[in-house]
This record gives sequence, structure tokens and C-alpha cells, in this order.
Amino acid sequence: MPDMSASAAANLAMTHLVPLAKEIDEDKVTPGVLGFIVFAALAVGVWMLMKSMNRHMGRVNFEEAPAPEGAAPEGAAPEGAAAAASESGEKK
Repeated sequence: MPDMSASAAANLAMTHLVPLAKEIDEDKVTPGVLGFIVFAALAVGVWMLMKSMNRHMGRVNFEEAPAPEGAAPEGAAPEGAAAAASESGEKK
């Protein structure tokens, strides 16, 4: 059996596939039934995930604990930082 290099083998394989590619009409190529089935399966999967998420979000019972007395509201700067910023002329 003659020794064939990898490029020669690839070239030989391509010459056998070219006639198969010529038979396909480029104007009529579509995803076909398999493409529709995959798309439909993805759509059903997304719909089921959204339904499950809505059910789980409905079960969430989150009640925020009241802030301790004398504590600054969240996002407010401490008193010392606000005074230092106003003295140095910095803006928030």
C-alpha cells in the first residue's frame, strides 16, 4: 500500500465530497425538520424554566428586619465623614 501524507489524504477526501456539495441547490437549503425540532425543544425548555422560576419567586417570603434605633439609614455617610467633606470643600 502506498504511503500517503495527511494533506494528500485530505485532498482525496475533499474531491469525493465536492460532487455531493454540487447536488445541493443553494436556493433551497433550509434547516429542515431537525432544525425545527431543536428550536421547539429549546423553546419548551425556556418556557418550563420561566414557569419554574415564577413558582419559586412566588414562594419567597422576604421580610426585612427593622433597623436598630439610632442607626443611620443605609447609604448615609457617618457624621464625621460628612463634616470632614464639608470642611475640605469636597462634594459627594
